[in-house]
Amino acid sequence: MTGAASASAQAQPAPASTYYGRTNTYSIFSAYSGDSSHMLLGTAENRKLLEFGVAYGRKLFRNRVVNWQYHGELLPVALESDPEVQRTFYQVTPVVATYIDPPTLQANACVAASGSYSDSYTFPDGTVTYSGTEIDRCLRRWTIGEGISPIGFQWNFMPRHKLQPFLISHGGYMYSTRPIPTTYAGSFNFTFDGGAGIEVFRSKTRSICAEYRYHHISNHNTASDNPGIDNGLFQLTYSFGR
Repeated sequence: MTGAASASAQAQPAPASTYYGRTNTYSIFSAYSGDSSHMLLGTAENRKLLEFGVAYGRKLFRNRVVNWQYHGELLPVALESDPEVQRTFYQVTPVVATYIDPPTLQANACVAASGSYSDSYTFPDGTVTYSGTEIDRCLRRWTIGEGISPIGFQWNFMPRHKLQPFLISHGGYMYSTRPIPTTYAGSFNFTFDGGAGIEVFRSKTRSICAEYRYHHISNHNTASDNPGIDNGLFQLTYSFGR
């Protein structure tokens, strides 16, 4: 009888987990910010950011209050947009002509403007006055890059519930095909972010996240210009694992 009872006890299925979460988490995500400003550290204005990436998470510690996870992100596509100013001169004297300057980046937000000009220059054979109308147009330049944030953590609260608030933070780098956010800034930049969101579990191991992050890009004075970029980033993530 004892042996039969022991065998019956061993055959009982393990109790189902009361936690919503995973030991290993795999995610795909997209993130967007339509503007930048001096939120904390960066001073470059009116920069847009669009990201597509994947992430990996690993459970480090979990109890009924918090699920603490390692979290790293890989960005194969990171698009950053800078405002440009293109200046056009419609000259009327001494001859009628049109001159268009190449677009130039600026740290501040672009402001369209127009006005008249009149400048006199003295030459050996006399004085010549150049006059006309000047128009500044706002353009936008997109730059593609890639990045990785290998250092990161996520803290999910109330892990026994389908709806879990969380905090998240990362540190890493971003490399772009040309300098951002100004002409004399660097192509290699450091990044860090921190934010909060809500994770909604559709099952024990599959979930959707919506979050908001403070995101900073800076070359840490490794280039001659370092205005830095502060973005408020909105991110949507789909996660699965076991």
